[in-house]
Amino acid sequence: MDLIEFRESLKNQRMPEGLSVHLKALWLDGIGDWQGAHALIDQLPDRDSASLHAYLHRKEGDPWNADYWYSRAGKKRFQDSLEQEWEKLVKYFLNR
Repeated sequence: MDLIEFRESLKNQRMPEGLSVHLKALWLDGIGDWQGAHALIDQLPDRDSASLHAYLHRKEGDPWNADYWYSRAGKKRFQDSLEQEWEKLVKYFLNR
């Protein structure tokens, strides 16, 4: 699967089978289900999940919480748009 196919699945509102938990969360976020996305990664302790968690809190408008999660991921706050960050995360997780 590539980014174009991932985006198409959002338009069709049909989550592809076999997605990782991270891609499921990004898919839910992509259809506007922030709560569902957050619930999937909220308790995951790894750095990849922390990066996704940071993005979600940045999107939520909670910069303090986002910065906490960026720190847990070993990263600085993403400086470009939320859409660019979402796309970067999707590409990263598609290639894992």
